[in-house]
Amino acid sequence: MTNSIYINTIKQISVQQPLSDEWFDAPVQYADNYVRAIDPDYKQYFTPNEARRLGKILKRALLVSREAMKDSGVANPDAIITGTGLGCIENTEIFLDKLVREGEELLNPTHFMQSTHNTISSLVAIDAKCHNYNTTYAHKGISFECALQDAFLQMSLPPTPSTRGGVKTALVGAHDEMTPAYFTLLQKGEYLGRENQVFAGETAVAMMLSTEKTENAYCKIEAVEKVYGGLRVKPAMTDNQPDYIMVGTNGVAENDNVYFENCAKLFSNVPLLQYKNVFGESYTAPALGVYAAALCLKKGKIPDFLILDTRHKTQDTRPLRNILCYNHFENKNHTFVLLSNV
Repeated sequence: MTNSIYINTIKQISVQQPLSDEWFDAPVQYADNYVRAIDPDYKQYFTPNEARRLGKILKRALLVSREAMKDSGVANPDAIITGTGLGCIENTEIFLDKLVREGEELLNPTHFMQSTHNTISSLVAIDAKCHNYNTTYAHKGISFECALQDAFLQMSLPPTPSTRGGVKTALVGAHDEMTPAYFTLLQKGEYLGRENQVFAGETAVAMMLSTEKTENAYCKIEAVEKVYGGLRVKPAMTDNQPDYIMVGTNGVAENDNVYFENCAKLFSNVPLLQYKNVFGESYTAPALGVYAAALCLKKGKIPDFLILDTRHKTQDTRPLRNILCYNHFENKNHTFVLLSNV
């Protein structure tokens, strides 16, 4: 028998109010095509030495992870699993720039050491003094879902000798930053900054998963599934119709039409929700989609700015039971995360 798995707490730093759910009632609106995250006052959370040696993405990841662990009451999770598309790209740029400018001499090793993708998950584990399962997934637009699926599968399995008492708690993170230089490159390649496309944003999300529900739990994870090579094979979880579907539309026709066509084929007449209009586009933006869906389930309502179908702006009176989060990356990788209320 598989365990029930709950999202007990979620913390985020994004283009919306950091470490807060205030955006649900009053989101910050943007007209630019590139927006950096709103950083909290790190002086309240880090010592001067910590703040000086950590780049932006590492400070964000460490802070949301600390806050998620604190709110959940789990100081030492059984697993720390991270998804990131770009990793610590700002540190990578700094190191490479100095490499060129200084002729490979007198280089500061800190930026090199903090430039790898798995630096994020490792830093969180070192800070928490956690010696348990630790891994990183760097798979572009499905990095977060790979991390979430890993946690979900491990927590669904019975205990084994290698996991001792089994994986009962997992800290799942999703982190990406967007530097001005990299945005310029992606804009030239017409991946970001296109006409009618949502703005490019940044992501720092940490959620504590547990087989035990806390009093303030957000929701329950019913299933996580990935499908490669298009939807020629129907996902197993699509047998039942969800109440709503959270999709990653971003204003680009070739991206959005995939959602519209597949949802019409698999889920006729199920209203669609959106989140990138609020949080922007990034490789791990789907984590913010799951966060938005989880918060809707926790509050038992959906704000109008998240409802994509104008015909469903007036919500029906039935209870909000579940939301399916559907993401695709380049119409090759399709992911599904089914959440239900608690």
